[in-house]
Order: sequence, then structure tokens, then C-alpha cells
Amino acid sequence: MKIGVISDTHSYLDPQVYKYFEDVDEIWHAGDIGSEAVLDQLSVFKPSVAVWGNVDGNTLRESCREMVSHTRMGLKIAMIHIAGKSPRYNQATLDLIKTSEPNLLICGHSHILKVAYDQKHQLLYVNPGAAGKHGFHHMRTILKFEIENGRPVNMKAIELGKRGQK
Repeated sequence: MKIGVISDTHSYLDPQVYKYFEDVDEIWHAGDIGSEAVLDQLSVFKPSVAVWGNVDGNTLRESCREMVSHTRMGLKIAMIHIAGKSPRYNQATLDLIKTSEPNLLICGHSHILKVAYDQKHQLLYVNPGAAGKHGFHHMRTILKFEIENGRPVNMKAIELGKRGQK
């Protein structure tokens, strides 16, 4: 199973996302979607799972959850927009980890691409960075990986271009 991970689009969906995610089975959006149009476009393109972020309005908060935990091909995943810094997460994230016991924690918010193993909580921390044009990040990024035997493999960071570029 192939997964595309995106976050912090802030109402902008780069057309390159379609090219890079054309072979994925699902897209996971880790919040700060920005507009219903972005979520609609992703959902029409591929099955999508999304959480709302701090910039998302009432409509997105009604159509998405604040946090999600699910299992795909034996991999237990938890997703929340604002997790805090690994391994010192905020209380909502600690509660999510305790209740769902994920192997993979996906978050957004920081606009900083980071993939690191969290020894303390025995999980892989994944933040795809920011794919949108708003924020302090310099490079717009997304992630792609495969799930094999209950593990994430072949994880690739993809640069979409500098924040000011289309």
C-alpha cells in the first residue's frame, strides 16, 4: 500500500501533488488544510484521511476530526495537527498515543519536515513539512511511503519548490 502525506496547504494545492501522488492508494492530510476546496480536490483524486488544524474553520472542523487513529496493513497510525516536539508531546498527543498505541505518529503545524524514531514512545514521528505558500518555511514539502508487513518503508521526502514559487 502506498501513502502520500501532506500538511499545511493553507488553501493552496500545488498541481505537482497530483503527479507525485498519482500512484498512492491514500492521501493523509495532517491539518491546516485551509479550504474545503483543497480537501474536496484531494478526495476526488484519491481516498483521503484528514485532520483539522488551527487555521481551519468550522466547515472543515465539521467534516474532519481533530485526531485520527487507524490501522492500514498492520501499521497502527495516529494523526493530529499539533503534536508538540518529539518526544515531549502536548497532552492531547500523549493521550492519543496512550489510547491508540501507534507505530506511526503523523503531525503538521511546525512547517518543518522531520522523520525521526521516538525511542521513548516506540513510534516513528513524521511531519511532512508544509506544502502551502503561507508560513515561514523556505521549501514546500510532502512525503510518500509504502506500508509492507505492518511497517513504513521507502519513505521519500519530495520538494515542491520554494515557498514563493508556483
